[in-house]
Amino acid sequence: MSDPLERAKEAAGRNAAGYVSDGMRVGLGTGSTVHWTIVELGERRPDIVCTATSLRTQELALQLGLRVVPPDELGELDLVVDGADEVDPLLNLTKGGGGAHTREKLVAQMAPRFVVVVDESKLVERLGPFGTPLEVLDFAPGVVARRVRALGALEVTTRAERSDNGNLLLDARFGAIENPAALARELEAVPGLVEHGIFLGETVERVVVARADGSVTVLLHGERGPNPP
Repeated sequence: MSDPLERAKEAAGRNAAGYVSDGMRVGLGTGSTVHWTIVELGERRPDIVCTATSLRTQELALQLGLRVVPPDELGELDLVVDGADEVDPLLNLTKGGGGAHTREKLVAQMAPRFVVVVDESKLVERLGPFGTPLEVLDFAPGVVARRVRALGALEVTTRAERSDNGNLLLDARFGAIENPAALARELEAVPGLVEHGIFLGETVERVVVARADGSVTVLLHGERGPNPP
């Protein structure tokens, strides 16, 4: 692996696996950095039971010999490790690049500890450049898109692929989001919008950041993170 950032992503993903210990019920997220968390767990094989946020993650975990069960079989989790597409200085997140944000949000709220792993390119001053992923019912996606544009979206596009739940996936571009909490509340009030990709920093315990120089930085909730590079 010659790419320094890819090496750093592996280091951060494997680092996050260190928060997992025997006896835990663990939520496994989706993404290129948390992929390495799952690989590390598969190599170490702690005595844990997992639930997965996507079919892709479930397949990987099972291939590596981890025990994976549906969320309802566990009810509560001890720890969730997941990735993100954007992280702002208050640890607010944009998630859903892989279309799994509804399941990711549900699983994240099952645990008192939510650990996020990313590479440093995901650090932003404000959420927004990536776009805000939306999962939407088939019934009236045009109506939902108009409501989202009325909230300030400059553009709303529909992806070719669907979510693992079978729903449509849209991306809304609001530009720089000044108040993620306020926008999250407004999006939650739109009928037909199943879930949005804004995850508020108050739900995040820490963010493990892979640096291109091979180092790993940990940003803790309540400690304002550094400005993006």
